[in-house]
Amino acid sequence: MNEFIFIIHILLVVIFLLLALRLGKNYLLALVCLQAIIANLFVVKQIDLFSRIVTPTDVFIIGTFLGENLLQEYFGKEEANKAIKISFFSMIFFLVMSKIQILYQPSAFDTMHSSFKNILSNSPRIIVSSILVFFFVQKFDLIFFGFLKKIFNEKHFVFRLTISALLMQLLDTVLFTFLALKGIASSLFDIILFSFIIKATVILLTTPFMRFSKKMVKASNE
Repeated sequence: MNEFIFIIHILLVVIFLLLALRLGKNYLLALVCLQAIIANLFVVKQIDLFSRIVTPTDVFIIGTFLGENLLQEYFGKEEANKAIKISFFSMIFFLVMSKIQILYQPSAFDTMHSSFKNILSNSPRIIVSSILVFFFVQKFDLIFFGFLKKIFNEKHFVFRLTISALLMQLLDTVLFTFLALKGIASSLFDIILFSFIIKATVILLTTPFMRFSKKMVKASNE
């Protein structure tokens, strides 16, 4: 059942990315930022997938990278850089506000405080590591994807997108695992390996749909 939901989850993220692209760069920019925030909100959710325990938020993380690369491909490097900066600022704001939210003492009639506390009281080390790694990898992706675009003379978009996404997710997985989980998890190698396998699966399932992106941009300009 989880595997089926996971596939639907991937398809929905792809559909919304293409729809945002069809509507214009501001919609795509907003979707990139929103996915960055909800990825940190939902990161505590763990599921059994292909006999392994993983987090489904990897789909949102990859969605932010795809969205950023779509921005750079069709609207320029400055727009992609703007998305990274706004996402970083929004994630910091969310982190601070989530801590403020749980500081309020609940009333006698409140039934949700414990749930909010469980969700929003994530380890500061995990959240800070996630934000820092996200910002660093996104900035590196901006440079690397631009390099690939120049090398391939702006051709082979899906291939460039796939190579960039795979490399960035490998870097993201390694950095986050060491920063957030070193000294906590028993086997960092297993976490890196299986987390990357899941991410690579998502990338290989999503990037082929990006070939429709040109049609979305063309339709938005008509």
